[in-house]
Amino acid sequence: MPFCPHSVSLKWIEPTSINYRLRTARLRANSGDLAMANSVRVAAAQMTSVNDLAANYATCSRLIKEAASVGVKLLCFPENFSYVSAKDGDSVKIAESLDGPIMQGYCSLARESKIWLSLGGFQEKGSDDAHLCNTHVLVDDAGNIRSKYRKIHLFDVDVPGGMVFKESSFTEAGRDIVAVDSPFGCLGLTVCYDLRFPELYQQLRFQHQAKILLVPAAFTKITGQAHWETLLRARAVETQCYVVAAAQAGKHNQKRESYGDSMIIDPWGQIVGRLPDRLCTGIAVADIDFSLIESVRTKMPIAERQPFEFWEAASKSSLLKMASST
Repeated sequence: MPFCPHSVSLKWIEPTSINYRLRTARLRANSGDLAMANSVRVAAAQMTSVNDLAANYATCSRLIKEAASVGVKLLCFPENFSYVSAKDGDSVKIAESLDGPIMQGYCSLARESKIWLSLGGFQEKGSDDAHLCNTHVLVDDAGNIRSKYRKIHLFDVDVPGGMVFKESSFTEAGRDIVAVDSPFGCLGLTVCYDLRFPELYQQLRFQHQAKILLVPAAFTKITGQAHWETLLRARAVETQCYVVAAAQAGKHNQKRESYGDSMIIDPWGQIVGRLPDRLCTGIAVADIDFSLIESVRTKMPIAERQPFEFWEAASKSSLLKMASST
């Protein structure tokens, strides 16, 4: 895949539920001496990972250095950034714990460049030798793992005109919703197929006060063409959050191809960071404007119209009526 220069967008456009029945985890990060400024520069990386751990690490290292050189404080990588298998079963074979050498190598890169990393879709070793966890790992600028989110919604899909995917055959589903306080505000962690389940994102915004939603992904070419941008902009608009979407792009091997088109979207649904080439390797850069978040939320206060308790009660009442009528 070609390399392309990073795209920086600094122009801002001023804008004129369901209760998720899962155990949630709210993990607080100590921001230390990093006080949250009015804006912060973030980036979404795009790459074509292959079945070569060293080659992928080298690509990530180069992108981290590029991001740090232009003042990026949080760099987000796509799902399967460290490895994409060419054969069934290979991902499970290379899966490691988070204290293993693969993840610790990426922690070292964060520490060396003094940058936070969103490492989404890492092959974390599962509870047995036949399974892994699709884990989104957040690493701070000192190289410490601050949080992890295990993908809840697994990709069991018969893609129209394409392949059949059964992620659950080798992946253990997560159970925790994860929002993390950081120097950049509250971050909501998700992975790829989660994007199609808006309840998760509404929980992150309205129950956990997320300001930035992270969506590392490896959308297929077919599903990406149909839905990628639409879903991302919908999640941004309905939650009034920034969305940082890092994507795999291009052909990984003979059988697998990803859509690409990494982007960053503001709370008004505008794309403020995007690479000039949908398939190239590079970083899309944008400044998160916290005053814009507050402006959008103040002028359109949808958080005041989120009666989760009402809908839960209404749902229970409907179920009771249905049961009594049968």
